[in-house]
Amino acid sequence: MSEQEVVRTTLAERSAESTPLDLRLVGVLAAAKLLVQMAGAWGYGYFRDELYFLDCARHLDFGYVDCAPLVALYAKLALLLGGSLPVVRLIPALAGAMVVAITMLLARQLGGGRFAQAFAGLCVLAAPIRIGVDSILSMNAFEPLFWMGCAWLLVRIVQTGDSRLWLWIGVLAGLGLENKHSTVFFGFALAVAVVASPLRRELGKPWIWLGAGVALLLFLPNVLWQVSHGFPTLEDLENVRRSGKNVVLGPLPFLGQQVMMNHPWLLPVWLTGLVSLLVGKGRRYRVLGTMYVVFLVTMLLMKAKNYYLAPIYPVLFAAGAVALDAWLERWPLTRARLWPRAVMVAVVVVITAIAVFAWLPILPPEKLLAFQQVLGIRSARTEVAHEGPLDQRLGDQFGWPELVTEVSRIYNALPPEERARTGVFASNYGEAGALHLFGPALGLPEAICAHQSHSIWGPPEFKGDSLIWLQWGREDLEPLCREVVQVGQHHHPWGMAEENRPIYLCRGLRTPLAEMWPDLRHWN
Repeated sequence: MSEQEVVRTTLAERSAESTPLDLRLVGVLAAAKLLVQMAGAWGYGYFRDELYFLDCARHLDFGYVDCAPLVALYAKLALLLGGSLPVVRLIPALAGAMVVAITMLLARQLGGGRFAQAFAGLCVLAAPIRIGVDSILSMNAFEPLFWMGCAWLLVRIVQTGDSRLWLWIGVLAGLGLENKHSTVFFGFALAVAVVASPLRRELGKPWIWLGAGVALLLFLPNVLWQVSHGFPTLEDLENVRRSGKNVVLGPLPFLGQQVMMNHPWLLPVWLTGLVSLLVGKGRRYRVLGTMYVVFLVTMLLMKAKNYYLAPIYPVLFAAGAVALDAWLERWPLTRARLWPRAVMVAVVVVITAIAVFAWLPILPPEKLLAFQQVLGIRSARTEVAHEGPLDQRLGDQFGWPELVTEVSRIYNALPPEERARTGVFASNYGEAGALHLFGPALGLPEAICAHQSHSIWGPPEFKGDSLIWLQWGREDLEPLCREVVQVGQHHHPWGMAEENRPIYLCRGLRTPLAEMWPDLRHWN
């Protein structure tokens, strides 16, 4: 490295270290994010997956068929706080507020001043994908925290050369794996980016390998659980692949969805960030830009769901805000710099105001649908079988209390002696979760379910010979029962079409439920 390059590097480090961090500004934007998310916390109802995660919280373990274990802890916290819908929605809203805060911290670490920090936070606050994801209790709301933490530490390693920070990257990566298994692809992208950047020098030091060891150690409990249960997650993924459950997007539609889910008006910001990290003023940190490119290519090759890249965009928003602010700083007149910044902030505020009503369950469903149509919003389906007037994220919040009420009507209408030997069979984890949440108050027994992790928690100690069976067709039930009678019909105009099915009473099981359990079990 030449003397001029050494001076330039030193100045860059000093700039990053001396950039002021306005904690009040961070607090204001984090609080704004929290308020935005909580605006929809009372709307519609529990999402299908939220009902499942609440059931997982009632069966805490080191693993589950289709998710890593940390999400059950988030749901357990919600249950400890009462488990109401606003409480459940508060958990991801807090995660979203922390993502805004750490994005601003990253912008500061990249050398951004107060405007760059604020604008980066505003972009994350306004991005539709973040508004949608942070409105539902899931691992997806927490995923960016682990990724952004790793990105911040990478910048610190580049700036300071402190290799010991790899240990903390290992901690975050390990916890990230316990939050969501797809973090392994983030780790792959990070590894390739390190090899392709000057950070490859770290491979000759022990700390990066110790960090990898820490990550594996933290992930080990889930690995051991998978081994002891026959790797159900891998079987589940293979079943999903074979069934063609997920919508497969070609490269161009996939890239188009990246633009849409972050809002087209924000494309110049994160694209500027990517270019800056790869070939611009921020190329000192090109490990971050390379990481995005590798991750994008990996997801394209895997034909992944469009939102799998969502956790990495706050990194690009931070880099883009810093690059745009630095460009404005080169303008000769102070007043000339003010109006572009004012316009940038105004645009993001408008995006946020529109996105809140377009993506959160605030408006009545018919008005929400009309509003989305006026805006030209047509949510991309991620699963083939899910159909309804609203997108799946919203449609799957309707109909659960009504379904349980209908089952309760059927169950309590049975003669006492028949009711005593009758159970309720839920065909999927959403139905089971709804029955467990709303059913006890209506006198319903614990639901029986062989879907996903419920299949591991079963078979239940059921000694009866009749079942109220949800969602299955008569032709599927007749081989299992001596008598099949339709006793109800569930329908909700805004729910998902797959749940609008007849309800049957299956009398006289031909085989004990425990013996049927291996055939009833389904991981998909």
